[in-house]
Amino acid sequence: MLRGQMMNQPLLISDLLRHAETYHGDTEIVSRTVEGPIHRYTYRDAARRARQLANALSALGVAAGDRVGTLAWNGYRHFEIYFAVSGHGAVCHTVNPRLFAEQIAWIINHAEDRVLMFDATFLPLVAQIAGQLASVEHFVLLGDRASLPADSGVPNLVSYEDLINSHSDAYRWPSFDENTASSLCYTSGTTGHPKGVLFSHRSTVLHAYGSALPDSFDLSARSVVMPVVPMFHVNAWGLPYSCAMNGCKLVLPGQKMDGASLHQLIAEEGVTVTAGVPTVWMLLLQHCQSRQLSLAPLKRVIAGGSAVPESMIEQLAEHGVEMRQLWGMTEVSPCGTTCTPKLKHQGMARKDELNLLTKQGRPIYGVDIRIVDDAGLPLPHDGVAFGNLQVKGPWVLSQYYRRELDGSHSGDGWFNTGDVVTIDPDGYMRVTDRTKDVIKSGGEWISSIELENILVGHPAVAEAAAIGVPHPKWDERPLMVVALKPGAQASRDELLAFYDGKIAKWWTPDDVAFVDELPHTATGKLLKMKLREQFRDYQWKS
Repeated sequence: MLRGQMMNQPLLISDLLRHAETYHGDTEIVSRTVEGPIHRYTYRDAARRARQLANALSALGVAAGDRVGTLAWNGYRHFEIYFAVSGHGAVCHTVNPRLFAEQIAWIINHAEDRVLMFDATFLPLVAQIAGQLASVEHFVLLGDRASLPADSGVPNLVSYEDLINSHSDAYRWPSFDENTASSLCYTSGTTGHPKGVLFSHRSTVLHAYGSALPDSFDLSARSVVMPVVPMFHVNAWGLPYSCAMNGCKLVLPGQKMDGASLHQLIAEEGVTVTAGVPTVWMLLLQHCQSRQLSLAPLKRVIAGGSAVPESMIEQLAEHGVEMRQLWGMTEVSPCGTTCTPKLKHQGMARKDELNLLTKQGRPIYGVDIRIVDDAGLPLPHDGVAFGNLQVKGPWVLSQYYRRELDGSHSGDGWFNTGDVVTIDPDGYMRVTDRTKDVIKSGGEWISSIELENILVGHPAVAEAAAIGVPHPKWDERPLMVVALKPGAQASRDELLAFYDGKIAKWWTPDDVAFVDELPHTATGKLLKMKLREQFRDYQWKS
């Protein structure tokens, strides 16, 4: 076989930052800090400080392959840690601070983090669990010396600024195999311990290429990007890497993710692209609606984590903002599909366009998808047959960190996602449910996601969850658990009538239960397991 004669250069995360420093050095990175003020600097500044941190890691004894944990919001110091740790050859382990303290301690111990770096917000949490963290040798507060409390309760606590300022920025990023581990994220599963997903430099750089494509995030040096999705959740969907790759202005919102705070950053920093879960955009739209505010200059919202209702797409369109749905998961780095129309869809009726845009989209190059039945046999991509979604590709998990093969993959190497979907002939995928959330009534399946998406289109409904509740005749019937908007009113009969003509009659839920708020997982998804537990003894009225 004739081999090509091109340079063989490894794909490394440090090269993303080096590229940004060299060719986009004066482009801004803007952060809302934990302390409150807005912090501004450039890619050039970030790269210099990342090199200082890399030298500091060497001084702490952090070697190749060691894990460095973070408990931090979206901010410039967290950004520096991303590149310094991975570029040094160690593993950047972003820990989700919204989990229970016991889970956080378990995750840090399972990863065997040697260093833990954390925002001041999480000082009480770290003080609570520090005695349980057997592997952690160094605790670093992300602040300056003045931010260190007199009695923190954390052993040998040092400030981040003291740590890096005691070291030179003269550091040469090492070169190594691109399949070297770069970062680690744990899934916030609803049962059992979270599972670790260990990314490589190669998978991360390829994912940054794929997710930046025009039919995905569509990023360029003209973009102003605000990742609202946290940097502790699948690396903020890879945006710190893809923004450095493309030289985007980066706006990091810190811990303030309410509608007013996000709108302020959009308006003042000229944000054109933002990404996060649908709950965030619901709060932003409510803020704009109540104060008659514009979303300019925002052009595009990327949403994932749960299905986006048609009503939200329409509301954003009224502001001149495009909504793009993304499907992904921690095990897919996380971007798998994005929903953008093709050339042949131009000029289609708005009703048909909305039907398309409410799908989770088609695969980014680098990801393959298929559906199989319960026996593992492939099903047709006709937009009608629904089955279990499987994926494969160079940024898809091959095995969970420090776990034996556990049935998460098929015999021929595809990853089982746990989603039930349809795929049409053009490759557009629609998630109809999670395997564990689908409602089976009288032997037939009902999509809880479709029931939810319809009901949140009612003007009084803030959020809705559909769960299957045992029924003496039909095995299960759908119950809608609803949280109304502040000051809004709606009756059970009014909400059930809202389904008329939108779904098959037998799909219509049998009842509505009203609650003040719905429970969510640490990553913002509806926690249906808790709702099923809460309503397990629910008595049907008829």
